[in-house]
Amino acid sequence: MEVAERNISKKQLEYIQKGIAKGISYQEYRDLVSDLAKNRQTTGEEQLESLINYTELNDRRMKRWDKTLKIPADVQEKIAKIDSKMTFLVLSESWCGDAAPSLPVMNKIVELNPNIDFKIILRDENLELMDEFLTNGSRSIPKLIVFDETSEEVAGEWGPRPSIATQMVEDYKKEHGKLDAQFKQDLQLWYNKDKGQNTLEDLLELLFN
Repeated sequence: MEVAERNISKKQLEYIQKGIAKGISYQEYRDLVSDLAKNRQTTGEEQLESLINYTELNDRRMKRWDKTLKIPADVQEKIAKIDSKMTFLVLSESWCGDAAPSLPVMNKIVELNPNIDFKIILRDENLELMDEFLTNGSRSIPKLIVFDETSEEVAGEWGPRPSIATQMVEDYKKEHGKLDAQFKQDLQLWYNKDKGQNTLEDLLELLFN
């Protein structure tokens, strides 16, 4: 997770503004994932069975998280008082297992304040922007770029996972070398137990740092 304000180049500003202009709303993204799942398809050129299965799974998970995610009343009040105009710009794909639990949290935050806009773009259609915001050298998603519309600066970055999950991944890789199917299953169980709270904590730290 990165929270420091970042001075951006003219090229990066151009890519961000282009991404915001072509981005879709959260509801449009949800409709897209739902339609793909119904038609046994996925985003991207590679229509692999595994990616299609992940898209179907993510559609079900996002439906559940949209319904069950709760933001405490005191936190809602704090978010509602943000007076800076900003955009949450997220790079994602329908098959991304870490996007499914994270994007609903972002949406819940954005719904609380009309000063915050939420735009989602597909990573593989926007590699120029993606490559300016890599995580440890990789095109990891979801990647959130918090763009301050007034200063035209990046107010913060987040992704691809909440801080506790990131630590879990690093620890597992140290011990086993790579992530396997068992770990991915365990990670989803953690997401279910966490109920979006670690992602919410991270994003609040980013917004109020």
